[in-house]
Amino acid sequence: MPAMMPAFIHILYKRGMTMRIGLGLDTGGTFTDAVIMDLESNKIICKAKSPTTREDLCIGIRGAIGLMDSTYLQNIGVVSLSSTLATNSIVEGKGARVALICMGESYDNSYPADFVIKIGGAHDLRGKETAPLDEESAAAFLEGMRGRIDAVAIAGYLSVRNPEHEERIRSLAKGILDIPAVCGHDLTSGLGFNERAATCVMNARLIPVIDELIRSVKSVLQEYGIFAPLMMVRGDGSMMGEAEARMKPVETIMSGPAASMIGAMSLTGRRDAIVMDMGGTTTDIGILRCGRPRLEPEGATIGGIRTRAMAAEISTSGIGGDSRIIAMGGRVVLNPLRVVPICYAVRRWPTLAGKVMELSEGMPRVNVVQDAEDLVLDSEFFRTLRIPDDKRDFSEADIQLLSALSEEPTSLRDAGARLGKHPFSFNVRRLESLGLVQRIGFTPTDVLHASGEFVEYDSEASSTVARYLARGIGMDETSFLNECKAAIRLKLCTELIKELLMEETGSMNLGVAGEDLLKKAVGCEQQGEYSCNIRINKPIVGIGAPVQAYIPQVGEAFATEVLIHPDSDVGNAVGAITSSVSETLTILIRPDTLGSEDSFTEFSKLGRFEFDSLDAALEHAKTIASEAATATAISNGAEDVRVTCERKDREFTYGDTGQRCLMEVVLTVMAAGRPRQFHPSE
Repeated sequence: MPAMMPAFIHILYKRGMTMRIGLGLDTGGTFTDAVIMDLESNKIICKAKSPTTREDLCIGIRGAIGLMDSTYLQNIGVVSLSSTLATNSIVEGKGARVALICMGESYDNSYPADFVIKIGGAHDLRGKETAPLDEESAAAFLEGMRGRIDAVAIAGYLSVRNPEHEERIRSLAKGILDIPAVCGHDLTSGLGFNERAATCVMNARLIPVIDELIRSVKSVLQEYGIFAPLMMVRGDGSMMGEAEARMKPVETIMSGPAASMIGAMSLTGRRDAIVMDMGGTTTDIGILRCGRPRLEPEGATIGGIRTRAMAAEISTSGIGGDSRIIAMGGRVVLNPLRVVPICYAVRRWPTLAGKVMELSEGMPRVNVVQDAEDLVLDSEFFRTLRIPDDKRDFSEADIQLLSALSEEPTSLRDAGARLGKHPFSFNVRRLESLGLVQRIGFTPTDVLHASGEFVEYDSEASSTVARYLARGIGMDETSFLNECKAAIRLKLCTELIKELLMEETGSMNLGVAGEDLLKKAVGCEQQGEYSCNIRINKPIVGIGAPVQAYIPQVGEAFATEVLIHPDSDVGNAVGAITSSVSETLTILIRPDTLGSEDSFTEFSKLGRFEFDSLDAALEHAKTIASEAATATAISNGAEDVRVTCERKDREFTYGDTGQRCLMEVVLTVMAAGRPRQFHPSE
């Protein structure tokens, strides 16, 4: 569905005027988005969408690029990609075989490595060696790992105070095995051995995953004559070069949601706002402050595991355009399961049209299932995604079902009748969880088709299923659709308030009273002895294809401005290409004795240094951090690099007079620039 190319941009190109052209790509849960932008004017030249192919992301990327105006492809100067691949791989436990070498502390195995060893070697909080490094044990362990692992993770206790031991083990690993070796101090400067070790293992496991993605994407780009450098979006919204992405893939965690926040700022110009990115599978909520996404102060939590990977603080809720809507217990119920919308399915598989029409006069069966996860409606259909090679862990009925559903989408009742089995004999919940079958059902996208607000696919099919579900709970179609919209609105409002409560109070537990207040505030329940209004003091920027239909209602509920740009449907891809390339270094300076200004020690991944004064330590820290950050930013593909320094002093008060004593100085140095352009003549 390529957008029309703005005529004035086409004229500029034809006249041979120079433009900085960039291609932004985002692989979301449902669609892969692509935009070509004039980076000087920040205007979109053309855009396209293609279904995301999770089994091979490059198919979706190829499909999106293929819909673009080919006039511009060979003149693209830079490409940037945001992807959910790193996050998904961690949650699903996919990736390389990893051995973890720990020094000075035992790992709690919160994110398991394939092999783990603890060896001697330790430092104290001042970075001084307290136990010598046992290189002999490390060498013997590494020799035993030949052919058994793909990467090595190295984590030393207090290595952020002195990285010497980690560096020595890395050199040893490269010499013995010649495979990627990752050190914890390269990924974070924060304390917390287990979190740092888990991050290190994650990073090592992701290296071949992201390497394969980069190779595949570059191959697709070259098919279209695009030879520009490939950048990737970090979880904090900045860009990094492909070489850095290959070695630090864990930094791409939350890449997609971070890109949506940068895209929201780029499209609207608002630097302080709430961003609600509503996709097919989820809605992501984040906060922009002073032009930057708010970051997780302790690092991102993925799959329940706390890491030290810096990423935008994002609240993710299972409500999107493809979320499942069912009718049970006399009411509308939203379910986070992602299903294929009826309207889209009928267009893709025309044989479904007749099966949907059979529901026109039917009455839904009274269900006795109390759990929405176990409920299967006659208006829901299934299709096989794949049949497992090893069938030993599956019942005969489930294997027969997979075979039957591979021919065409079918309801469970029809499949059971064809196979001579009761529909309850199939374990579809397990088959779905394993990614073997996919459900087709009624969704928020179908609500819009049935109401006539969005009619890209088969709106009659959506309307037929809406009437069928409505009959089951004693409603007409209009009332049912209104109930669906109210449920979606309440869900979005609730998730937004929870995120803001977490920001203000550190908790998102509304409680019974809070739930009642919220229902009254969003207009879903105005009965009773009192009413309530809540006002949000920031504008809401909507990103994603469904936002035009649903996000304005959220703004109305909370009396705040809502901004939805005409190109918000590709906001993530816009964010991917309009971000800056940056590198941040944090240096800690501490007095050797509290209350004394005679000697200071400086700690960072650049090393440990001692000084006679704070001024000398600060001067040295600014110099080496600025040089190192600038060099890394340039190697990542930045130009016009600018350096900023931020100093924070941490003090404590003592004595009756309230005297203040310096505990430490944290110096944060960031080098940032725009991505360097590739020119075809090069």
